[in-house]
Amino acid sequence: MRWTFAAVSALALAALLGGIWFYTRPGDQASDPFAPCRTAAIAGGSDQIGGPFELVNSAGETVTDKDVITEPTLLYFGYTFCPDVCPLDTVRNADAVDILDAQGKSVTPVFISIDPERDTPEAVGDFAHNIHERMIGLTGSPEQIKAASQAYRTYYKKQPSDDEFYLVDHSTFTYLVLPEYGFVEYFRRELPPEDLAERAACFIDRM
Repeated sequence: MRWTFAAVSALALAALLGGIWFYTRPGDQASDPFAPCRTAAIAGGSDQIGGPFELVNSAGETVTDKDVITEPTLLYFGYTFCPDVCPLDTVRNADAVDILDAQGKSVTPVFISIDPERDTPEAVGDFAHNIHERMIGLTGSPEQIKAASQAYRTYYKKQPSDDEFYLVDHSTFTYLVLPEYGFVEYFRRELPPEDLAERAACFIDRM
């Protein structure tokens, strides 16, 4: 791991509540080319998650999902002021990307802020680059971020605070998104980078 952080705080518990968006059900393997790779199906099918978004990159440029997702992508929603969960999760994703790189599989890690009030393009760019040299940091207006979050059915809520040092409760899933296919799988935060890479490789090999 690149960084060492304190033990995960109570925020992690709140973040894990994002799991209410998902449940397991049998998949239709006959029509799903990725069926051998799936460990769980999504309520309503995987086509119920993901879709177009418009956000702002670290250079202050407006970009769409088509600009960002040009190869297999690990996508995560968080915020740069997050004390522990987001750094741990994004470093795990970066480690998985490096494992896949060693196998000849190029994957882009993406970090989408859910804190537009503090996360400027420069802030998300610095955060992303410090985690991995290829990680793309994205932010946007409250409306843009809300739309992207709703597309991926994520949860986030700013905690009450009288100053700028507030925390944001949020779901902690990492999403695997493939060009031409869109969202195909999500990974929980407790999954080690080696296992994440192995599961992602299964999908990538079937593109």
